[in-house]
Amino acid sequence: MIELVTKGIKISVKTNYNGSSYRNNKVYHVFSYTISIKNQSENTVKLTDRFWKIFDSQNQTQIVSGEGVVGQTPILEPNDHYTYKSGCFLESNIGAMKGFYTMINLETYEQFKVFIPTFQLTTTALSN
Repeated sequence: MIELVTKGIKISVKTNYNGSSYRNNKVYHVFSYTISIKNQSENTVKLTDRFWKIFDSQNQTQIVSGEGVVGQTPILEPNDHYTYKSGCFLESNIGAMKGFYTMINLETYEQFKVFIPTFQLTTTALSN
């Protein structure tokens, strides 16, 4: 598991290779990842947006951004945690993802970024 703490918000990532899939006349490698977000700060925060850079060793970098995660904008009080699972398709068997969440401190209304550590997506390594 890979972890990173930004401004008291701990991000933990676990990845898994789910085999290959055929779509749009191409074979893709299917990866899933589980992200846990733990609020270790003393303030209540809300996740408002996400930004991802997805690297595929046989393809260009893909940018994914938008509101919330998996259709939700979770609010985390101190010591709360939120976990979700998502995934991606890569043309190659090696890739990586990194990014950040935009959060807002609901007590001061300050917006801030919480960085997601770079994690590898590979068909040959054990899941991390």
